[in-house]
Amino acid sequence: MSYFSKSRLIIVMMIVAVVVGAVGAQDFPPIWDELPDPQPYPEGVAIGGTEAKTFALDEILYYGALDSYNEPDWIAEMVAAGDLPPVEERLPENPQVILEGFMSTGIGEYGGLWRDFSGIATEGWNLCAGQTQGWYGINAIYDESLVQSGTAFLRNDAIEPFPNLATDWEWSEDGTQLTMNLIRGAKWSDGDPFDAEDVMFTWEDVILDDNVNSWTNRSRWQINGEDVTLEAVDDYTILWTFPVERPAYMLFNMDFLDFTVCPAHIYKPMHPTYNSDSDYNTFETFQVADDLPVVSMGPWVPVEYRTDEFMVFRRNPYYWKVDSAGNQLPYLDEVTFEKGSDGVGRTLGTLAGSIDHTNLENPNTYVEAVTRSQEDDAHFYIEWGPETLLYNINLNLSATLGVETERDEAMRALFRDVRFRRALAHAIDGDGLGQSLVRGPFTRDFSGGLAPGSGYYDVNSVVYYPYDPDAAAMLLADLGFEDTDGDGILNWTDGPLAGENLSLSLYSVEADAATVSLAEGVVLLLQDVGITVNHRTLQGVPYDDAMDSGTWEATVDRIEQGFTTPYTRCDELAPRTDELPIWHHADGGERELLPFEVELIDIVSEFCLSGEFETRQELMREYNQIYTENVYTVGGVASRFGLALAKRFNNVPVGTPPFYYEWTWSNVMGEQVWVSPENQLDQVLPGVIPTYE
Repeated sequence: MSYFSKSRLIIVMMIVAVVVGAVGAQDFPPIWDELPDPQPYPEGVAIGGTEAKTFALDEILYYGALDSYNEPDWIAEMVAAGDLPPVEERLPENPQVILEGFMSTGIGEYGGLWRDFSGIATEGWNLCAGQTQGWYGINAIYDESLVQSGTAFLRNDAIEPFPNLATDWEWSEDGTQLTMNLIRGAKWSDGDPFDAEDVMFTWEDVILDDNVNSWTNRSRWQINGEDVTLEAVDDYTILWTFPVERPAYMLFNMDFLDFTVCPAHIYKPMHPTYNSDSDYNTFETFQVADDLPVVSMGPWVPVEYRTDEFMVFRRNPYYWKVDSAGNQLPYLDEVTFEKGSDGVGRTLGTLAGSIDHTNLENPNTYVEAVTRSQEDDAHFYIEWGPETLLYNINLNLSATLGVETERDEAMRALFRDVRFRRALAHAIDGDGLGQSLVRGPFTRDFSGGLAPGSGYYDVNSVVYYPYDPDAAAMLLADLGFEDTDGDGILNWTDGPLAGENLSLSLYSVEADAATVSLAEGVVLLLQDVGITVNHRTLQGVPYDDAMDSGTWEATVDRIEQGFTTPYTRCDELAPRTDELPIWHHADGGERELLPFEVELIDIVSEFCLSGEFETRQELMREYNQIYTENVYTVGGVASRFGLALAKRFNNVPVGTPPFYYEWTWSNVMGEQVWVSPENQLDQVLPGVIPTYE
């Protein structure tokens, strides 16, 4: 069989494998005994990358007052002109202080800009109601949350996020309550004070309001079906109450998107609870894309947007962090985002020298990027991360959500049969598929389950079903499929679809070139083994709507970080909430669990509440064994993310990964990045700060 045909066959099987009824983790069909035994999963190939330099939290930052503070000269001139209050009045009582000893290249100098790129449209600025500003870092630098999890890879004293708007926290003696102190005297970018009112509005009127399209809802804030509660003790103290003892993993639910803190003084007047003339659609959409500046707690604030073309962020004069020399952060005055149609534009711009950063996440660009980075005039370098770039084929395992026809019902029954899922696993030549994306050591076959680059990964826990078309054919035949009309396509032989061709609807994400390429390969592979695939690319809102409504059959998807950092994303690992995992949503709160899913829920629930790392490791071994043995998702390709970043940037933490707990912008601590004056580029809007009417 040719290399390309082999790869095509593999993907075909991946999609076919999700089709039939429930079989428990230990209750496999008789044909299991006739199939080849699983094989040891091979080790990956190292391709370089710098190990992260880690610190104890007290070596990184603290909250406290300094004797004096500094700011850029041009900001000081605004103060002298009476256009801004003095820096001491703009900063909180005890700002967050980033220590010089933590900074990789030391105390910085003011000025300069960061040029970036976004390949997704800007819906509006109501991040709290689920609108996206365009991703690619835009959302991350606009949002501030109670804690910051992206930088957790820098800690060696605890697996915990950094404090952020919450300065510190303390557990009660019985472990069921957590008292959090908020930063005192910090201000939003329009000068309005930040306090517990903002946090409680976010909790009560955004997260817990079912009519608001927030990133989390009540089911995300439950443990074993019991509610987590939050109350304000005073203006700068909040109290969490949990139904179990010390669920420390919940700290990671208080970070970016999960607990994006909303400015109550802006949002309350638009919320239907407080304004009878408003409605929830108005609340979600009132912050339109070009109505700038918006109010933010972030280091930079958007001040100009040319629709689908260009966006400019300028420094926030009320930002609440300083360095240990008293310099108010950020060092950089400006961040810009070009707008384009997809992520390839960011990589091409970085290679050309017009963009300062790209996450290398589409393997088909890797060779070109590496080659360009080694040329003398390249303005960027590349840092490779661990094996956390993973592609699965997900099958819709819901028995009822989105089921409208006899075909829907038959396909879901097929997807829920472990024979079909294993058939797809045997049909996938992940090594071949990876090489079709990029030649070289960048990719390999993936078994599904935990990322090989995860700290919880144990290769011995993997039940690995290697490429084996004969085994796939045995399983498909055992499911009853035959080519009854001789046209080369398998047919259903009984039930309401008897005589019809076996066909599959497959979605991929338009903005992710690798998923599109893999899906196109799936079409050909499935055709080779007798399955017709209707492939369609979707983007943004239509894709999300299909996932939420259950009106999809199969997707080629990139795996999210829960399978790299499971302790930070417990709810992504098993169907513990209505919305997750994405391939098995609940239907109106109801869900027909497969027997092995019940086991996974029990394991994950114990894992999340365990205080011992060794215990959590053992539980994840058991989890990964059950996951891969039952082919919960069909593994495809494993690879690595690369971080391409401008050489002129100083203070990027050593070994910063492009994607681990979060993406690059949440990892590099952009507020501490600086550029030497001789390397600074001309700004688009020099001397501008966000001003509000």
